[in-house]
Amino acid sequence: MQATNLSRDLAMALDPAELARQAGLEPDPWQAQALRSDATRILLNCSRQSGKSTIAALLAVHATIYQPGSLVLLLSPSLRQSQELFKKAHDAHAALTDPVAIEAESALRLKLTNGSRVVSLPGKENTVRGYSGVRLLVVDEAARVPDDLYFAVRPMLAVSNGRLIALSTPFGTRGWWYEAWNSEEQWERYEVPAIQCPRISEEFLEEERRSMGEWWFAQEYECRFLDSETQPFGREDVDRAFTEEVEPWDL
Repeated sequence: MQATNLSRDLAMALDPAELARQAGLEPDPWQAQALRSDATRILLNCSRQSGKSTIAALLAVHATIYQPGSLVLLLSPSLRQSQELFKKAHDAHAALTDPVAIEAESALRLKLTNGSRVVSLPGKENTVRGYSGVRLLVVDEAARVPDDLYFAVRPMLAVSNGRLIALSTPFGTRGWWYEAWNSEEQWERYEVPAIQCPRISEEFLEEERRSMGEWWFAQEYECRFLDSETQPFGREDVDRAFTEEVEPWDL
């Protein structure tokens, strides 16, 4: 029995997708790829209910168990969202057989006996400062996290060379999330529209399309970055109005 436990523990240490299975989740192909990735910067542009927050929670649990002394921060725009993401991480840890024991816990914090911590924070710039040495930073609903908050948390990874995983559906053609997705920075990007999620039926999607309209449906389920319906000029029109080819005047 002890040999079996050691074999299982080694499998989970080497393969986070195996940890997902031990926690009761059979990951989709894209989820398994994201779990096994060693990229330090990951963007998950995924449909609603596609399982992106579950993957982030599993990566948080894997880091806390197999990298003792880790600090994992879960950042969300609101308190309710922080609670939901934290609960997913907590439930994933509880679903494992013989996990590292919990030393202390509260509504948004978890400390294991190996010194690792999970801290879930609602999105206020003045409440997130002060953390350092972060092993894993998860930014949930990233499209709705303000630029100033995002730029306030990035330095927490400077010394630790920690990982940054941002997950969201699109929300317009503005903000750091949109810029990051379209930038040339070395992000590992995953785009998962609803049609790629086996748990979402075609009938449900058609109902949502009729109910929400094409604009909202495209953002929530098709991962498309769209200009606001009230914008007088589209993002592409504005970008075309600027050029670097005009030589400055010699005054």
